[in-house]
Amino acid sequence: MDSDEAVDSGRTVVPGGGVDAEGHVGPGESHDVVTREGVRPAPGYPPYALAGAFDRELGDPDRTDLPFYPGRLRELDAAEDFPADQVRLLDVAGLPAYYVPARHGGALRSYEDLLHLVRVVARRDLTVAIAHTKTYLGAVSTWVGGSAEQTRALGERVTAGAVVSWGLTEREHGSDLLSGTLTATRTPDGGYRLDGEKWLINNATRCDLICVLARTEPAGGTRGYSLLLVDRSTLADGTHTPLPAARTHGIRGADISGLSFTGARVPAAALLGAEGSGIETVLRSLQITRTLCASLSLGAGDHALRIATGFGLEHRLYGKHLIDLPQARRSLTEAYADLLTAEAVTLLAARGMHTLTEEMSVTSPTLKYLVPATVDQLITDMGQFLGARSFLSEDFAHGAFAKLERDHRIVGIFDGNSLVNLNALINQFGSLARGYRAGRTEAEALAAAADLALPVPEFDPVRLELTSRGGNSVTASLPAGADALRALADAGVVPASLADRAARLREVADETHERMAAHRPTPRDVPADAFDLAHRYTLCAAAAACVQIYLHNRAAHTEGAWRDGLWLEACLARLAARLAPGRLPAGDAGDEEAVLDDLLPHLLDQHAGGHMFSLLPFPLAPSPDHADRPVRSAAVPQLQETP
Repeated sequence: MDSDEAVDSGRTVVPGGGVDAEGHVGPGESHDVVTREGVRPAPGYPPYALAGAFDRELGDPDRTDLPFYPGRLRELDAAEDFPADQVRLLDVAGLPAYYVPARHGGALRSYEDLLHLVRVVARRDLTVAIAHTKTYLGAVSTWVGGSAEQTRALGERVTAGAVVSWGLTEREHGSDLLSGTLTATRTPDGGYRLDGEKWLINNATRCDLICVLARTEPAGGTRGYSLLLVDRSTLADGTHTPLPAARTHGIRGADISGLSFTGARVPAAALLGAEGSGIETVLRSLQITRTLCASLSLGAGDHALRIATGFGLEHRLYGKHLIDLPQARRSLTEAYADLLTAEAVTLLAARGMHTLTEEMSVTSPTLKYLVPATVDQLITDMGQFLGARSFLSEDFAHGAFAKLERDHRIVGIFDGNSLVNLNALINQFGSLARGYRAGRTEAEALAAAADLALPVPEFDPVRLELTSRGGNSVTASLPAGADALRALADAGVVPASLADRAARLREVADETHERMAAHRPTPRDVPADAFDLAHRYTLCAAAAACVQIYLHNRAAHTEGAWRDGLWLEACLARLAARLAPGRLPAGDAGDEEAVLDDLLPHLLDQHAGGHMFSLLPFPLAPSPDHADRPVRSAAVPQLQETP
């Protein structure tokens, strides 16, 4: 039974298993199921069970007859062809339902669900993930600022498979939204006439609807722009013209093009929110989309590390397997620790979208800067690990690494580039410093975000604020978190070295916030050292997020890399090296190497077991030749079973 047949019949599909006529799972088979309403997860951490079941429904990526076979993806990329079969498979598997909040008729109840569904697509291919998830970006302004009638109608369209684009940028103005020249002029019937163009828009040619930011006041300004949801099927012939696709360095098969409007008339019902509210709605919406961009980087980071780990296990150098060489092992474990850090930060941010909503103006640019930048460096490091093979477009791993390296560069540019996101933090230095020095945290909301066993409340977009008046609860929690780790160390629960690392990072965070407090904002010509300070702030925030995830979940997770706080110590060691190079005591360099070495068996077990590289169990689609793949060399330490 193929995927189309499964969805069309309405029967229950068991990835990798069978069903009887009534949809009952056969003995000994997986209990992850896909239904017309979406994936129903097996017990465990629900978002990972959900995403893992979805990944298994997409099938073994190494099967040559399935759409996500890397050789086929390479061919599409070389020809710059749109991945139509792959996108169709995601439609059939039910992903569009997760672009629609449950209150509007979809399956989206928690943004952590959507984030990890996109993550498993991104770990297969970034072009496909970017091409498909653009519909959520196109729809998000309606979820944030639309009326009940608009959200209901769009929810029905999206779940039925409609493609939606987001028309923000223009050829001459880029991300400077307040300089946009596409106009929406009132017509006698109360509607609008669109004139101008939007450029470098994902799915602009293929979309059914496009959410357009248009100038509704000739003078422009913050209240001079509005959002209109344009149904292309209702536009008169000759009033809108697709622009030629732009040739890009990465994501070559994506539809990156534009639309030109000339006298295109849309009804008054196309207006989202009040006239003049467009910029504010976009800024609120970006707080959501910037958070979801982390899913693309997490998937890409997993893919890069998976390719490198497989190469290290198979390749021989100087008469040894590459992974037997200490420096090679260190490269892998450093990348693994960085990826775990990115995951911890993302987990807290995705859940915090529901519980710490008012702070998303800080959380989202922090995440959007930090995670893509971390994974960019990870990919670079893994490229050096692979050597010449990282440049091969066909002969090694079907050219997947070379394609991945090109594709991921765009993620840091989406929804505001690195400088835009750092500047968003610079503008809030004052409140962030005050909140940190006062130890101001929303303790209950932070705990609800950090405890992965708790369900999150329904997301309320009305709570999104353009700036966070109280600072940031996550970063402000670092001093108390360091004290908690010290208490655990004194009780013999975690090593003293872990508490020492947290204490040193607290000192760096104290210093960083003192410098932030001394910063004097300027409307133009922001000094370069302010951007460096914002960069340091994101690393302090990452350390605090890791500490919170560990403290709130350590009782439920006592094995593997959770034992003795191993993963946390490795992540803090990496963050300390980036924040305060050369400031560690003389003996700590060796300690850092030891804690990273201890991560290797866990990295290799997840690789061998077909799991996502993750803090928690995250099984993925199995491969038929999985048992024949090398697991580890004799030189690599084995994990010990718990007595």
